[in-house]
Amino acid sequence: MSEHGREGAQESGTVVVTGGSRGIGAATARLAGARGFAVAVNYTTGEAEADAVVRVIREQGGKAVAIRGDVGRELDILQLFREAERELGPLRGLVNNAGVTGGFARVEAVTAEALERTFAVNVTGAILCAREVVKRMSTLHGGRGGSIVNISSLAARTGSAGEWVHYAASKGAINTFTIGLAREVATEGIRVNAVAPGLVETGLHAANGEPQRLERLKPTIPMGRAGRPEEIAEAIVWLLSSAASYVTGTVLEVGGGR
Repeated sequence: MSEHGREGAQESGTVVVTGGSRGIGAATARLAGARGFAVAVNYTTGEAEADAVVRVIREQGGKAVAIRGDVGRELDILQLFREAERELGPLRGLVNNAGVTGGFARVEAVTAEALERTFAVNVTGAILCAREVVKRMSTLHGGRGGSIVNISSLAARTGSAGEWVHYAASKGAINTFTIGLAREVATEGIRVNAVAPGLVETGLHAANGEPQRLERLKPTIPMGRAGRPEEIAEAIVWLLSSAASYVTGTVLEVGGGR
């Protein structure tokens, strides 16, 4: 059987996971490390959590480093990719996971500051991170190819009325960006896809002031439960891997049928 057909085949090269210190990002970093990738775990404030993720990867025999940087700032992004390459070697992947919600608010109550921060991290930051890996991975620039996985949300399809339409709009932009970039670099050895999680058991809900949100919305999930970060990570790492070698320009929904 070819390498592309071997389930769980070991991968190689460096993957940057933005927002990798907790939740879906941390689960993705740990799984990517277990599958053979060297992992740059990016974080903004969760230094202890990022260090813990790195420790787990190293204890399993993998390579990883924690790199602080705010994806909403271009200078931090430039430093992130320079450091990841210097510490771990040539880049072969990016998981654009860092994101903010801007808080719960109806549209008439959204502030300009919340909008600016939400789009700076979720859209501008993701595009700039992708720019940096395309420069390094594209065969057009002498690279060896690779994979980009953008983290979207089912909110891009549902709209999240009454909660965070502004956040949903930022994820709609990510879906469009995924399709466009995938077609732009398809002949340059780079695949670009997105994973759109549904309701997932992370600290996001409590951090935004509604710790019971998952319980409230559980009846809207056909499978009857929220997802686990590890379940989302499986989809992300599959798209990063050689097993998904003919998949690009796809938004993969992982939401229990919601």
